[in-house]
Amino acid sequence: MSRQASSRGSSASTTTRAAASRPRGIVVPSPKSDIFVVLLGISLGAIVLGCLLMILLLARYGFSVKVSTAPLTPQVTRMV
Repeated sequence: MSRQASSRGSSASTTTRAAASRPRGIVVPSPKSDIFVVLLGISLGAIVLGCLLMILLLARYGFSVKVSTAPLTPQVTRMV
């Protein structure tokens, strides 16, 4: 076990201050964006645009999603 150095006349306090200002661990530069990040952004924009258009379309119908079915004719029942 190591002994703690006394703070009187010791340079340990300056060393700990310098160590506190440095980042801990291994510093790795962040990766740069590539074409796949751009494609993700484009797809996110397309999804958001599609949702907005769907909301506008539903607003035309008053957000009513009831489906009324027409009675089946004998011709249609033979096809099914």
